[in-house]
Amino acid sequence: MAETACSGNARRDAAALTLPTSLSVLAMAALLGACGMESAAEEAPPPAPPPLVGIATIQPEAVTITETFPGRVAALRVAEIRPQVAGIVQRRLFQEGAEVRAGQPLFAINAAPFKAEAAVAAAALKRAEASLARSQQQVDRLAPLAKAEAVSRQAYDDALTERDLAAADVAQARATHERRKLDVAFSTVDAPIAGRIDQALQTEGALVSAGDATPLARIVQIDQVYVDVRQPASALDGIRRQLDAARRGSGSIPAVVMRSSGEAYDLKARVLFSGMSVDAGTGDVLLRVLVENPRRDLLPGMFVRARIPMASYDGALRVPQQAVVRTGDATKVWVLSRNGHAHLADVSLGELSDRQYRVVQGVRAGDRVVVSGMDRLAEGVRVQLAPVTAGASAATATTSAGPAAGPAGVVSTSASTGASTGAQ
Repeated sequence: MAETACSGNARRDAAALTLPTSLSVLAMAALLGACGMESAAEEAPPPAPPPLVGIATIQPEAVTITETFPGRVAALRVAEIRPQVAGIVQRRLFQEGAEVRAGQPLFAINAAPFKAEAAVAAAALKRAEASLARSQQQVDRLAPLAKAEAVSRQAYDDALTERDLAAADVAQARATHERRKLDVAFSTVDAPIAGRIDQALQTEGALVSAGDATPLARIVQIDQVYVDVRQPASALDGIRRQLDAARRGSGSIPAVVMRSSGEAYDLKARVLFSGMSVDAGTGDVLLRVLVENPRRDLLPGMFVRARIPMASYDGALRVPQQAVVRTGDATKVWVLSRNGHAHLADVSLGELSDRQYRVVQGVRAGDRVVVSGMDRLAEGVRVQLAPVTAGASAATATTSAGPAAGPAGVVSTSASTGASTGAQ
């Protein structure tokens, strides 16, 4: 419409002119050109605003890379209660399922036969001691006579031999007596370790012996327990480095034991050692964790999960997982320059933990990495930082004030972590 109106005005203005024909044509062209420029200026769209992006400032941080493995609980010690003498069980001296202390009496076996044998051995010992005393008197009697050559040397040597034989008989009788007294003591079966005793496997009146296949009972010590986990042999180097560093520092590697639901037990745990052989069938190695279990929360045979640190870094640089752009085999991130232009940077990534990649190479401390709005970016384009919105993630939003703000008014992702790792 503007063009039509402008054309009409031009015709009226041209008709009103009394100039020569050639000048009229020039004037008409000038008027139409001005109207065309005015129409083009009115229809041109406004320039597009810079794309809005969320960024994170990369800062060095202490990072502990952990992995979670399934494991089975094993008792610290297991003792099978077996008799050392044969006899009839007279009494059970404990309550099944109770805590017992080391040396506590558990079973009483009929001791009458052993006491009788001990008495016989004691009598034999006294007889041997009397024989020794008589032989010693004979030697004492012959000694001065042999010196004065009143008796033959042969008679004196025979007396010495009889005395030595009597002394040997005494030693043998004393050993037999001690053995019989041990049998009397063994008629009471004591607990070899402290722990929780299971049900009795033999009842009163049963005839038992040291060679029986079935024990009298079992004791398990579970105030401390082991959690045995299996890890891939590829992770063996990392855990060995952790163990060596802990030994040099006179410390230990802490671990976290969790229920199958992922809830952690409030129990202290530490890694003891890693196995020295690899399972040929699975390619796994055994890793043993010692867990304090004062409340008996863990019982032998239970399946649990153990979170174990595999590597530690004092000054790791990490980028959020959503900031990584993959093009074929290459991994890149968008980095902002000082003047706010976006550029793609090649990066080499390490472990993934807490939804953040550790960057081995490609970024430096203080770099600003784009974590949202990357679909609108092009190489060298100038960007605008997205404002903070309610409920925005600290890793993807920018801010202009506040203690969490990093350089250039962005939120820093610097924080220690102990989260589980995932595959790159």
